[in-house]
Amino acid sequence: MPVFKTPFNGYSVKFSPFYESRLAVATSQNFGILGNGRLHVIDLSPTPGPTPITELVSFDTADGVYDVAWSESHDSLLVAAIADGSVKLYDLALPPSSNPLRSLHEHTREVHSADYNPTRRDSFLTASWDDTVKLWTVDRPASVRTFKEHAYCVYSAVWNPRHADIFASASGDCTLRVWDVREPGSTMIIPAHEFEILSCDWNKYDDCCIATASVDKSIKVWDVRSIRAPISVLNGHGYAVRKVKFSPHRQSLMMSCSYDMSVCLWDYMVEDALVGRYDHHSEFAVGIDMSVLVEGLLASTGWDELVYVWQHGTDPRAP
Repeated sequence: MPVFKTPFNGYSVKFSPFYESRLAVATSQNFGILGNGRLHVIDLSPTPGPTPITELVSFDTADGVYDVAWSESHDSLLVAAIADGSVKLYDLALPPSSNPLRSLHEHTREVHSADYNPTRRDSFLTASWDDTVKLWTVDRPASVRTFKEHAYCVYSAVWNPRHADIFASASGDCTLRVWDVREPGSTMIIPAHEFEILSCDWNKYDDCCIATASVDKSIKVWDVRSIRAPISVLNGHGYAVRKVKFSPHRQSLMMSCSYDMSVCLWDYMVEDALVGRYDHHSEFAVGIDMSVLVEGLLASTGWDELVYVWQHGTDPRAP
């Protein structure tokens, strides 16, 4: 299966929603603590050969790149979350000298995640260590709104896949919050874990179902209509769970990665929920994605400076 070597430590990997063989990779030097960053756009070769992955373009940044999100409306547009607090927009259709297309400086600390609205398609969210989430539209040079309720770093903010005004945010203050951009404050607060929550994601087939991933090594699945207890608790990672992602193809399938260096697949509706475990990374596994266009195609990246792309059920390291 294809493997791509990055000069810096991998932080995030995302499949293009337009081209089945294209991915974006966010990387940071020196484990993201201090140094430069680089955003890579890579293409998978359509035929087996000596170069299974080619780099289409890369963009250098003065600080680490922590996350990347593809536009849902323009096939060439990318949003990058940067460690210096900036949010940068890149357009692959423009020459390198014209990029970044825009650099938005409002967050006062590291920007940890970016998520593009899949239904409205003109707006995106950023979550930051300055304890806020910001809403942006592509055509405006300033944010539309800042959501400030969390008491600590916001690690993840994700749009609901069906409702264009609703999103959720996961924070180091141990809460998950659900927001409606039409409302003045959050509409729901779930004290989901007793330790920091590093990631959240909505189920793509059930708009009331959301998962949280925590430093407590667990993943919890919640029904927002009844939040007294999670509908499922997934244990199996040995250290903090860094990211969680629901399948775009199967309602009960989800993917996670952890500081235990593993990538896991889960079916939260069955008793033996762990349906796949991949131990191909040799450092923290911190970025994962599942292709919308090719069912079962997975990607991961980590601090071992490698990006893997593989079909579920196969060995990511197999040639």
